[in-house]
Amino acid sequence: MEFVISHLVKSYGSKQVLKDVDFVFEEGKIYGLLGRNGSGKTTFFNCINGDIDINSGSFYLRENSDSKDIIKVEPQDIGYLVSTPTVPEFMTGREFLKFFLEVHEEIKPDKTIDEYFDYMIIPEDDRDRLLKDYSHGTKNKMQMLLNIIASPKLVLLDEPLTSLDVIIAEEMKNVIRSQKPGRITIFSTHLLDVAVDLCDEIVLLHNGRLEPIDKSNLGNSDFKDKIIAALKDQDDA
Repeated sequence: MEFVISHLVKSYGSKQVLKDVDFVFEEGKIYGLLGRNGSGKTTFFNCINGDIDINSGSFYLRENSDSKDIIKVEPQDIGYLVSTPTVPEFMTGREFLKFFLEVHEEIKPDKTIDEYFDYMIIPEDDRDRLLKDYSHGTKNKMQMLLNIIASPKLVLLDEPLTSLDVIIAEEMKNVIRSQKPGRITIFSTHLLDVAVDLCDEIVLLHNGRLEPIDKSNLGNSDFKDKIIAALKDQDDA
């Protein structure tokens, strides 16, 4: 499976945020979408997710690069995890998962609710507490868990490790890695080291376009300096 973006353009008035974006994302890989704050990463995700309209261009799924059949991206094909989690704080964690499964009858879970909690390393004494009392990191885990249960083809992770403590950040990284097979994962970040550590491929959102980066060169300090200089140039433009 591949996710194809073709000539995608998005503007806000006279400001063009995305400029003729062309890229192909492959199944089974985590792509690090690297860019400075304000570079358009969230706009890019919102275009794909359908939260905002695009000016022109298209995006679709296809089985492979030889396939001529275009598969329309449906809402259920997309999982979206944002940096600031939104959960119904009047529910407990267990009630929230039960409600989610009841609403989405088409989902056939392969684990019990407690097995899902175990998988996300959510302590037993948190499972029946109100979500309003969860830490930021545990709320993020709950968001991620919904995406795991729904099993979408395309997973968009918008700075999901922001403000997490070291332990939860590492646990989340391991979960994201474990979910690679059968999915296309795009992970946005403004932190180069996080992208290098977690992602199989790195894509630079620079001046409104996506540019692939050869990850094998990232150990070279001169190469890192060039990336940082490019990002700074974008920020100053």
